[in-house]
Amino acid sequence: MLAFELAKRFRKTRSQQRFISFISMSSTVGIALGCFVLIVLLSVMNGFERELVNRILHVVPHGELYGVDNRGIENLDAQLYRFKQDARISDVTPYTQLTGMLQFKGDLKAVALTGIPVKADDSKYQGRVTDSDWQQFAVDKNGVLIGEGIAKSLALKRGDSLQALIPQTTSDLTFKAPKTISLVVSGVLRVGGELDNQIGLVHLQTASDAAGIESLAQGIQFTLHNPFAAYEIMRDIGYSFPQAVYMSDWTRTQGHLYNDIQLVKAVVYIALVLVIAVACFNIVSSLVMAVREKQSAIAILKTMGATDALIRKTFVYQGVINGLIGIVFGVGAALIVAPNLSSIVSGIENVFGIEVLSGDIYFIDFLPSSLHWQDVLITVVVAMLLSVLATLYPARKAANVSPSSALH
Repeated sequence: MLAFELAKRFRKTRSQQRFISFISMSSTVGIALGCFVLIVLLSVMNGFERELVNRILHVVPHGELYGVDNRGIENLDAQLYRFKQDARISDVTPYTQLTGMLQFKGDLKAVALTGIPVKADDSKYQGRVTDSDWQQFAVDKNGVLIGEGIAKSLALKRGDSLQALIPQTTSDLTFKAPKTISLVVSGVLRVGGELDNQIGLVHLQTASDAAGIESLAQGIQFTLHNPFAAYEIMRDIGYSFPQAVYMSDWTRTQGHLYNDIQLVKAVVYIALVLVIAVACFNIVSSLVMAVREKQSAIAILKTMGATDALIRKTFVYQGVINGLIGIVFGVGAALIVAPNLSSIVSGIENVFGIEVLSGDIYFIDFLPSSLHWQDVLITVVVAMLLSVLATLYPARKAANVSPSSALH
């Protein structure tokens, strides 16, 4: 194609064109850097979202219904059977929640104890404890699995005896001494983040007896096939429930994590698309200067019969080549780095003795990465579109060059 060949010839550097070539190269480097960083950071955000689902939402119930008084859930077995027939629901688990303090050798630590039927719920929690700890918990009716943060704070180990102090409420709001439950540490539960500093598991009967629940359980926990539809599904279920209950879903308790990830993802995308756009402005600058430098050549081409369309295509192709080179190098580097980012960061941590993410603060202690091909495709399309748009004004300016004026 003649326009493409002319574009390649116009890109060749001469002594008087070095400054133009420098600007052209800077635009190429800017586009490459923008594409690289955008894909890598989007992969990191995807990794955090994946870990949120696999870690937090694997343990935290997607939704809950719980009774408004000590009667708990009436006709529990019938309700569990009914919910298991719902195609939107993956699993249901009866539970009773206790909030109180753990006392060990004079030290106190706040805890949220969840009573669960151990055999029915082992697939949900068993992967967060060792097999021996889970087996011990299953056979010990007074056993408790405590979060790793609580265990470190109170210096607890397997087999230690401790007391759980559960506040007692009265109808006239008068003071009443807390109820004391004797428990034995069966093992340590590792979830990640703040949950490790507050979570604890006990047997359902133990929790229901301590809370004074008249039925078998205070409420029902739901695991959904689509946890991101929890808000709508739980309200649909709650409004049709035959007794008065409170409704809750994971977006109320852990939704800030997901919202933060989505917010950062949007900010990263906007900021780096602007970086690519700024790099594309350099294409405009380099092409405008190239048009001025090549006026005589353009005029000669026009006198030889070149049409305005051919001249426009020539400079469009010249700018697109710069953008395409940047996209290829940037995306290529990202496709190498993004899938291996966790290993790369881990190696940097080992070499320099630093910690990028602390497991005591975040729900993971490593930098996750998950490359999504749709992110790569969107980045390529956006960068290519901006590169093409950047060539339109210089190409139009080149087509308007008058041979009589340029050759005067």
